[in-house]
Amino acid sequence: MTPNTPSLHIGTAGWGLPRAVADAFPGEGALLERYARVLGCTEVNTTFSRTHRAETFARWAAQTPGGFRFSVKLPKAFTHEDRLMTPRAEVAAFVASLAGLGEHLAVLLVQLPPSLALDVSAARSFFRSVRTAFSGAIVCEPRHASWFTGRAQRLLEDEHIGRVAADPPRHPGAGEPGGWLGEHRDGQGAVVYHRWHGSPRVYWSAYDDDWLDAKARALMRWPAATDVWCIFDNTAKGAACDDALRLTKRMAKLSA
Repeated sequence: MTPNTPSLHIGTAGWGLPRAVADAFPGEGALLERYARVLGCTEVNTTFSRTHRAETFARWAAQTPGGFRFSVKLPKAFTHEDRLMTPRAEVAAFVASLAGLGEHLAVLLVQLPPSLALDVSAARSFFRSVRTAFSGAIVCEPRHASWFTGRAQRLLEDEHIGRVAADPPRHPGAGEPGGWLGEHRDGQGAVVYHRWHGSPRVYWSAYDDDWLDAKARALMRWPAATDVWCIFDNTAKGAACDDALRLTKRMAKLSA
């Protein structure tokens, strides 16, 4: 990227390498090693449903180059079962378990269930628990309409939480980044996080060229001091890796 373009992190949810694109990830080593030579980030989703040993995170960090970055999804026990009422000590213990990732850990992702309406008090307390344990970026993907209101926006801004831009969007505004977007609300110094799940068939469909072209142009409009993440979650049939590669090529041409 040139000095006048945002810092881009393009990757997939997980690092599976479908046979159709395997040749684009050459070399020896584990899947993550091959993936990380080509794409610059990944989103760890397995933490949503199960625990990992500390040694696992350390191994993943060792398998990636210095500039590679991870985002990590918080457990569903916090978001779906406790509904953000998790004791602070449990939140801190989870974040501490990620220590092996070291400087490779850049973002924590809080994905909320569609049924979870905004409760400002509970959400504020939870976000502060996460912030106490983690000094990096925190982003939230809410999926209930009440989170796309002025009240929710003020909460996210107050707590410095970015709102994920999701595709397909469930509610008006859900397809655009929101929440904390820096001191001037223009992206300067903020993490802008996109999660693209595939459309029209969620998790399965690949994105067409016109869609990727439009997204590439939109991404280039963010200021140079913005960290822009683009995570393809349409992994069910292996579309995510190819889409990430295609977007990477588009961004390289636009920034040349």
